[in-house]
Amino acid sequence: MKTLWSAALLMGVASGAAAYEVTVDNCGTPLVFDRTPQRLVVHDINMSEMAFALGLQDKMVGVTGITGWYKTSPDFDIARGDVPELAPKYPTVENLISASADLFFAGWYYGMKPGGDVTPDTLAPFGIKTMVLTESCVHLDKDRPKASMDLLFDDVLRLGKVMQVETKAEALVADWRQQLAAIEAKTAELPKPGVFLLDGPADAPFTAGKFAIPDAMIAAAGGASVTHDLDTSWGRTSWEAVAAANPEFLVLLDYQNGNGAEETFRFLQEHPVMAHVDAVKNARWVGLRYEELTPGPANIAAIEKMAKAMHPGLN
Repeated sequence: MKTLWSAALLMGVASGAAAYEVTVDNCGTPLVFDRTPQRLVVHDINMSEMAFALGLQDKMVGVTGITGWYKTSPDFDIARGDVPELAPKYPTVENLISASADLFFAGWYYGMKPGGDVTPDTLAPFGIKTMVLTESCVHLDKDRPKASMDLLFDDVLRLGKVMQVETKAEALVADWRQQLAAIEAKTAELPKPGVFLLDGPADAPFTAGKFAIPDAMIAAAGGASVTHDLDTSWGRTSWEAVAAANPEFLVLLDYQNGNGAEETFRFLQEHPVMAHVDAVKNARWVGLRYEELTPGPANIAAIEKMAKAMHPGLN
Protein backbone atom coordinates (compact mmCIF):
# COMPACT_ATOMS: atom_id res chain seq x y z
CA MET A 1 0.00 0.00 0.00
CA LYS A 2 2.81 2.36 0.94
CA THR A 3 4.57 1.56 -2.34
CA LEU A 4 1.45 2.33 -4.38
CA TRP A 5 0.92 5.62 -2.49
CA SER A 6 4.55 6.62 -3.09
CA ALA A 7 4.26 5.83 -6.79
CA ALA A 8 1.08 7.87 -7.06
CA LEU A 9 2.75 10.77 -5.27
CA LEU A 10 5.71 10.69 -7.61
CA MET A 11 3.40 10.60 -10.63
CA GLY A 12 1.52 13.56 -9.25
CA VAL A 13 4.69 15.57 -8.74
CA ALA A 14 5.86 14.69 -12.23
CA SER A 15 2.56 15.66 -13.84
CA GLY A 16 2.51 18.89 -11.81
CA ALA A 17 5.99 19.79 -13.01
CA ALA A 18 4.96 19.13 -16.59
CA ALA A 19 1.87 21.32 -16.18
CA TYR A 20 4.07 24.26 -15.21
CA GLU A 21 6.56 23.85 -18.05
CA VAL A 22 6.32 26.97 -20.20
CA THR A 23 8.40 28.06 -23.20
CA VAL A 24 8.29 31.56 -24.70
CA ASP A 25 10.28 33.21 -27.44
CA ASN A 26 13.09 35.43 -26.20
CA CYS A 27 14.60 37.38 -29.13
CA GLY A 28 14.42 34.25 -31.26
CA THR A 29 15.70 31.89 -28.55
CA PRO A 30 13.42 29.63 -26.47
CA LEU A 31 13.17 30.65 -22.82
CA VAL A 32 12.03 27.63 -20.78
CA PHE A 33 10.50 27.65 -17.30
CA ASP A 34 9.89 24.51 -15.26
CA ARG A 35 8.08 26.46 -12.55
CA THR A 36 6.31 29.76 -12.20
CA PRO A 37 8.70 32.55 -11.14
CA GLN A 38 8.03 33.69 -7.61
CA ARG A 39 10.49 36.60 -7.31
CA LEU A 40 10.19 38.99 -10.24
CA VAL A 41 12.27 42.14 -10.77
CA VAL A 42 11.19 44.54 -13.50
CA HIS A 43 13.23 47.32 -15.06
CA ASP A 44 11.84 50.65 -16.21
CA ILE A 45 8.52 52.37 -15.81
CA ASN A 46 6.90 50.97 -18.97
CA MET A 47 7.67 47.32 -18.20
CA SER A 48 6.65 47.82 -14.57
CA GLU A 49 3.28 49.04 -15.83
CA MET A 50 2.93 45.82 -17.85
CA ALA A 51 3.44 43.83 -14.65
CA PHE A 52 1.01 46.04 -12.72
CA ALA A 53 -1.63 45.64 -15.44
CA LEU A 54 -1.36 41.87 -14.93
CA GLY A 55 -1.65 42.23 -11.15
CA LEU A 56 1.80 40.77 -10.47
CA GLN A 57 2.74 42.97 -7.52
CA ASP A 58 2.57 40.01 -5.13
CA LYS A 59 5.34 38.32 -7.15
CA MET A 60 7.47 41.46 -7.58
CA VAL A 61 10.44 41.79 -5.23
CA GLY A 62 11.78 44.92 -6.87
CA VAL A 63 11.84 47.44 -9.68
CA THR A 64 14.88 49.18 -11.14
CA GLY A 65 15.51 52.22 -13.30
CA ILE A 66 12.62 54.42 -12.18
CA THR A 67 13.50 57.38 -9.95
CA GLY A 68 16.93 57.95 -11.48
CA TRP A 69 15.30 59.18 -14.68
CA TYR A 70 11.58 59.76 -14.33
CA LYS A 71 8.91 61.46 -12.32
CA THR A 72 6.27 58.86 -11.57
CA SER A 73 2.53 59.46 -11.63
CA PRO A 74 0.23 59.02 -8.61
CA ASP A 75 -1.34 56.01 -10.36
CA PHE A 76 2.08 54.41 -10.80
CA ASP A 77 2.95 54.97 -7.13
CA ILE A 78 -0.35 53.46 -5.99
CA ALA A 79 0.09 50.42 -8.25
CA ARG A 80 3.69 49.95 -7.10
CA GLY A 81 2.72 50.05 -3.44
CA ASP A 82 5.55 48.73 -1.28
CA VAL A 83 7.52 47.08 -4.09
CA PRO A 84 11.09 48.37 -3.42
CA GLU A 85 13.33 50.05 -5.96
CA LEU A 86 16.60 48.11 -6.02
CA ALA A 87 18.51 50.64 -8.15
CA PRO A 88 17.48 54.10 -9.40
CA LYS A 89 19.11 53.50 -12.79
CA TYR A 90 20.76 50.34 -14.15
CA PRO A 91 20.96 47.48 -11.61
CA THR A 92 24.01 45.44 -10.73
CA VAL A 93 24.16 41.66 -10.56
CA GLU A 94 24.45 42.09 -6.80
CA ASN A 95 21.18 44.06 -6.68
CA LEU A 96 19.35 41.15 -8.29
CA ILE A 97 21.08 38.43 -6.27
CA SER A 98 20.38 40.23 -2.98
CA ALA A 99 16.67 40.29 -3.87
CA SER A 100 16.80 36.53 -4.60
CA ALA A 101 15.26 37.27 -8.01
CA ASP A 102 14.37 34.33 -10.22
CA LEU A 103 13.19 36.42 -13.21
CA PHE A 104 14.42 39.77 -14.53
CA PHE A 105 12.22 41.51 -17.11
CA ALA A 106 14.40 44.04 -18.92
CA GLY A 107 15.77 44.90 -22.34
CA TRP A 108 18.87 45.99 -24.20
CA TYR A 109 19.37 49.61 -23.12
CA TYR A 110 16.39 49.02 -20.84
CA GLY A 111 18.44 47.81 -17.87
CA MET A 112 21.06 45.85 -19.79
CA LYS A 113 23.83 46.72 -22.23
CA PRO A 114 25.44 44.32 -24.71
CA GLY A 115 28.70 43.20 -23.15
CA GLY A 116 27.75 44.81 -19.83
CA ASP A 117 27.78 43.44 -16.31
CA VAL A 118 24.07 42.53 -16.31
CA THR A 119 23.04 40.27 -19.20
CA PRO A 120 21.14 36.99 -19.48
CA ASP A 121 24.49 35.17 -19.53
CA THR A 122 25.82 36.84 -16.37
CA LEU A 123 22.56 36.24 -14.49
CA ALA A 124 22.04 32.60 -15.50
CA PRO A 125 24.69 31.14 -13.13
CA PHE A 126 22.71 32.59 -10.22
CA GLY A 127 19.45 30.97 -11.28
CA ILE A 128 18.01 34.23 -12.63
CA LYS A 129 16.24 33.98 -15.98
CA THR A 130 15.94 37.09 -18.16
CA MET A 131 12.93 37.92 -20.32
CA VAL A 132 14.03 40.49 -22.89
CA LEU A 133 11.78 43.32 -24.08
CA THR A 134 11.11 42.50 -27.73
CA GLU A 135 11.55 46.06 -29.01
CA SER A 136 15.16 45.90 -27.82
CA CYS A 137 16.07 42.63 -29.58
CA VAL A 138 17.24 44.54 -32.66
CA HIS A 139 20.34 45.68 -30.77
CA LEU A 140 21.67 42.11 -30.99
CA ASP A 141 19.75 40.83 -34.00
CA LYS A 142 19.46 43.14 -37.00
CA ASP A 143 17.19 40.71 -38.84
CA ARG A 144 14.01 41.83 -37.07
CA PRO A 145 10.64 42.91 -38.51
CA LYS A 146 9.80 46.61 -38.40
CA ALA A 147 7.86 47.82 -35.39
CA SER A 148 4.21 46.98 -34.93
CA MET A 149 1.90 47.11 -31.93
CA ASP A 150 2.63 43.42 -31.48
CA LEU A 151 5.74 44.61 -29.64
CA LEU A 152 3.37 45.49 -26.80
CA PHE A 153 0.80 42.77 -27.28
CA ASP A 154 3.23 39.86 -27.54
CA ASP A 155 5.29 40.95 -24.53
CA VAL A 156 2.21 41.18 -22.32
CA LEU A 157 1.07 37.76 -23.54
CA ARG A 158 4.55 36.31 -22.88
CA LEU A 159 4.66 37.74 -19.38
CA GLY A 160 1.15 36.51 -18.70
CA LYS A 161 2.02 33.01 -19.88
CA VAL A 162 5.20 32.82 -17.82
CA MET A 163 3.53 34.15 -14.68
CA GLN A 164 0.43 31.94 -15.07
CA VAL A 165 -2.00 34.84 -15.60
CA GLU A 166 -2.54 34.06 -19.26
CA THR A 167 -6.31 34.64 -19.20
CA LYS A 168 -5.84 38.16 -17.81
CA ALA A 169 -3.16 38.93 -20.40
CA GLU A 170 -5.37 37.71 -23.23
CA ALA A 171 -8.27 39.86 -22.03
CA LEU A 172 -6.06 42.95 -21.79
CA VAL A 173 -4.64 42.46 -25.26
CA ALA A 174 -8.07 41.80 -26.77
CA ASP A 175 -9.35 45.07 -25.29
CA TRP A 176 -6.31 46.99 -26.56
CA ARG A 177 -6.71 45.52 -30.03
CA GLN A 178 -10.35 46.62 -30.08
CA GLN A 179 -9.44 50.16 -29.00
CA LEU A 180 -6.64 50.30 -31.57
CA ALA A 181 -8.91 49.13 -34.38
CA ALA A 182 -11.40 51.88 -33.53
CA ILE A 183 -8.69 54.56 -33.70
CA GLU A 184 -7.29 53.22 -36.97
CA ALA A 185 -10.77 53.14 -38.51
CA LYS A 186 -11.17 56.86 -37.79
CA THR A 187 -7.80 57.82 -39.26
CA ALA A 188 -7.61 55.40 -42.19
CA GLU A 189 -8.92 57.78 -44.85
CA LEU A 190 -7.39 60.98 -43.47
CA PRO A 191 -4.27 62.66 -44.91
CA LYS A 192 -1.11 61.34 -43.25
CA PRO A 193 1.10 64.21 -42.08
CA GLY A 194 4.83 63.71 -41.73
CA VAL A 195 5.66 63.33 -38.03
CA PHE A 196 8.95 63.82 -36.21
CA LEU A 197 9.52 62.49 -32.70
CA LEU A 198 12.16 64.24 -30.60
CA ASP A 199 13.60 63.03 -27.31
CA GLY A 200 14.74 66.37 -25.87
CA PRO A 201 17.11 69.13 -26.99
CA ALA A 202 20.51 67.92 -28.24
CA ASP A 203 23.29 68.65 -30.70
CA ALA A 204 22.02 65.73 -32.81
CA PRO A 205 18.37 64.68 -32.53
CA PHE A 206 17.58 61.44 -30.69
CA THR A 207 14.51 59.84 -32.20
CA ALA A 208 12.66 56.64 -33.09
CA GLY A 209 13.54 54.52 -36.11
CA LYS A 210 11.58 51.78 -37.83
CA PHE A 211 12.17 49.21 -35.07
CA ALA A 212 10.86 51.38 -32.20
CA ILE A 213 7.22 51.19 -31.16
CA PRO A 214 6.53 54.94 -31.76
CA ASP A 215 6.93 54.23 -35.49
CA ALA A 216 3.90 51.93 -35.29
CA MET A 217 2.08 54.27 -32.94
CA ILE A 218 2.47 57.22 -35.32
CA ALA A 219 1.14 55.10 -38.19
CA ALA A 220 -1.85 53.97 -36.10
CA ALA A 221 -2.61 57.60 -35.23
CA GLY A 222 -2.80 58.43 -38.93
CA GLY A 223 0.66 59.86 -39.51
CA ALA A 224 3.92 58.84 -41.16
CA SER A 225 7.19 59.06 -39.27
CA VAL A 226 9.81 61.05 -41.18
CA THR A 227 12.50 58.85 -39.59
CA HIS A 228 10.84 55.57 -40.59
CA ASP A 229 13.87 54.65 -42.71
CA LEU A 230 16.26 54.99 -39.77
CA ASP A 231 17.65 51.46 -39.44
CA THR A 232 17.47 51.22 -35.65
CA SER A 233 15.00 51.36 -32.79
CA TRP A 234 16.11 54.51 -30.97
CA GLY A 235 19.04 56.46 -32.37
CA ARG A 236 20.41 59.73 -33.69
CA THR A 237 19.94 61.47 -37.02
CA SER A 238 20.82 65.00 -38.17
CA TRP A 239 18.86 68.25 -37.96
CA GLU A 240 19.45 68.76 -41.67
CA ALA A 241 17.84 65.42 -42.54
CA VAL A 242 14.80 66.18 -40.37
CA ALA A 243 14.42 69.68 -41.78
CA ALA A 244 14.64 68.34 -45.33
CA ALA A 245 11.69 66.05 -44.56
CA ASN A 246 9.75 69.11 -43.35
CA PRO A 247 7.54 67.38 -40.76
CA GLU A 248 4.05 68.79 -40.30
CA PHE A 249 3.63 67.49 -36.75
CA LEU A 250 5.88 66.84 -33.75
CA VAL A 251 5.80 64.33 -30.92
CA LEU A 252 7.93 65.62 -28.05
CA LEU A 253 8.97 63.54 -25.06
CA ASP A 254 7.75 65.19 -21.90
CA TYR A 255 10.24 64.48 -19.12
CA GLN A 256 8.40 66.01 -16.21
CA ASN A 257 11.47 66.01 -13.96
CA GLY A 258 13.81 67.32 -16.67
CA ASN A 259 13.30 68.55 -20.20
CA GLY A 260 9.59 69.12 -20.61
CA ALA A 261 7.84 69.15 -23.98
CA GLU A 262 7.29 72.92 -23.83
CA GLU A 263 10.99 73.51 -23.22
CA THR A 264 11.84 71.23 -26.15
CA PHE A 265 9.45 73.11 -28.42
CA ARG A 266 11.05 76.44 -27.46
CA PHE A 267 14.42 74.89 -28.32
CA LEU A 268 13.08 74.06 -31.79
CA GLN A 269 11.65 77.55 -32.26
CA GLU A 270 15.11 78.98 -31.66
CA HIS A 271 16.96 76.33 -33.68
CA PRO A 272 18.54 77.78 -36.87
CA VAL A 273 17.36 74.88 -39.03
CA MET A 274 14.24 73.52 -37.32
CA ALA A 275 12.61 76.92 -36.81
CA HIS A 276 11.66 76.90 -40.50
CA VAL A 277 9.85 73.54 -40.73
CA ASP A 278 6.07 73.54 -40.96
CA ALA A 279 5.44 71.79 -37.63
CA VAL A 280 7.42 74.41 -35.72
CA LYS A 281 6.11 77.41 -37.64
CA ASN A 282 2.53 76.24 -37.11
CA ALA A 283 3.11 75.08 -33.48
CA ARG A 284 1.69 71.63 -34.22
CA TRP A 285 2.90 69.22 -31.56
CA VAL A 286 1.90 66.98 -28.69
CA GLY A 287 3.90 66.11 -25.58
CA LEU A 288 3.90 62.50 -24.38
CA ARG A 289 5.60 60.87 -21.41
CA TYR A 290 8.35 58.27 -21.68
CA GLU A 291 6.05 55.43 -20.62
CA GLU A 292 3.59 56.45 -23.33
CA LEU A 293 6.24 56.08 -26.04
CA THR A 294 7.96 52.88 -24.92
CA PRO A 295 6.17 49.51 -25.02
CA GLY A 296 3.60 49.49 -22.23
CA PRO A 297 -0.09 49.76 -21.30
CA ALA A 298 -0.09 53.54 -21.84
CA ASN A 299 0.52 53.14 -25.59
CA ILE A 300 -3.09 52.85 -26.74
CA ALA A 301 -4.31 56.00 -24.99
CA ALA A 302 -1.20 57.77 -26.30
CA ILE A 303 -2.10 56.81 -29.87
CA GLU A 304 -5.52 58.36 -29.36
CA LYS A 305 -3.91 61.55 -27.98
CA MET A 306 -1.66 61.73 -31.03
CA ALA A 307 -4.54 61.09 -33.42
CA LYS A 308 -6.68 63.86 -31.93
CA ALA A 309 -3.81 66.35 -31.87
CA MET A 310 -2.71 65.42 -35.38
CA HIS A 311 -6.22 65.51 -36.88
CA PRO A 312 -8.21 68.40 -35.40
CA GLY A 313 -11.91 67.63 -35.20
CA LEU A 314 -11.40 63.85 -34.76
CA ASN A 315 -13.85 62.60 -32.15
